[in-house]
Amino acid sequence: MSSPPPHGLHQDPSSTFNILITGAAGFVGPLLAARLSSDPRNRLLLTDLTEPPIPAEAANPHHVSILAGDLTSHTFVADLLAHPAAQPRLHAVFILHGIMSATSEANPALSERVNVDSVLLLCNALIQSHNNSPPIRIIYASSLAVFGPPFPPSYIKLPPTWRPTPQSTYGAHKLLTETYLNELHRRRLGLDVFTARLPTVIVRAGAPSGAASGFLSGIIREPMRGQECVVPLRDRQFRAFVASPGVVVENLVRLMRMESAVLPGHVRQVLLPGVSVSVQELREALVKYGGEDKVRWIREEEDEGVERILRSWPEDFEIEEGLRLGLVVDEGAEGIVRDYIQGLGGSVGRATA
Repeated sequence: MSSPPPHGLHQDPSSTFNILITGAAGFVGPLLAARLSSDPRNRLLLTDLTEPPIPAEAANPHHVSILAGDLTSHTFVADLLAHPAAQPRLHAVFILHGIMSATSEANPALSERVNVDSVLLLCNALIQSHNNSPPIRIIYASSLAVFGPPFPPSYIKLPPTWRPTPQSTYGAHKLLTETYLNELHRRRLGLDVFTARLPTVIVRAGAPSGAASGFLSGIIREPMRGQECVVPLRDRQFRAFVASPGVVVENLVRLMRMESAVLPGHVRQVLLPGVSVSVQELREALVKYGGEDKVRWIREEEDEGVERILRSWPEDFEIEEGLRLGLVVDEGAEGIVRDYIQGLGGSVGRATA
């Protein structure tokens, strides 16, 4: 993995840099917090509905503050921005919280409150508390679910500029929020926005998530624990666009450091680079690095609702633009699985610039 580009959100060596991470009790949040805490200038404020952990890997845990609460509440958002760790101002905010795809489809009202309303509430509160200081860098975690059919005939890799036509509640709500954040940035209200369209992140440690794509981690994670993974489709040639947790964290940090002018003022989306993998390739990597006996824990059981969501997403993307901006990409399916199984737990990915 090459070094981050030297441009971007500059930090005075003698000053502190205040960073808020929402969704910090999830999977990516603690990894990102651990990474950011390696810089002693950074002061982190972590929030989620349940109390986020201070990562065991945090190099400067005394620079990490915790505040749990509901981001759909005006009162809590006000308390969050008044926290001492957010004073005298926030320099960067990573918005990672949200309701995942399958859960959003089952409960659209909850998805709207969490995936749309809470983000708008937080960002407008940040604008109100801005006090004419330099713009706050916002890194919003969106999803490839904003894309959907129709795709170009016989496409191999979808251009990241392809028109978003989501075919799921989750994708529609992510696109709504992206558009609103574009407008806040365009109006120069004190927010400097980068929207990161994340690939599916694998291999996720911990419990299965409410994402339709969660089985892509489960294919590796559950068999290595001696537990069953249910794959919601029988087509082993099904492909998904994925990235390792370590590469996603690296790219989020690089977005925090980027010059704002690398993107147009009204188009703030960046596709994070990923690799296209099939179910069969993941099975083969599991056998290669985990042992042939592990695949007996994989059970295929069609779920028409989940499969419909999965097949509404593109299989692969052009990633040259992201690489040009200085982002990085994994080696491939084998590298992602190998690193997880060899004890890295998905927290570090091998990547190439």
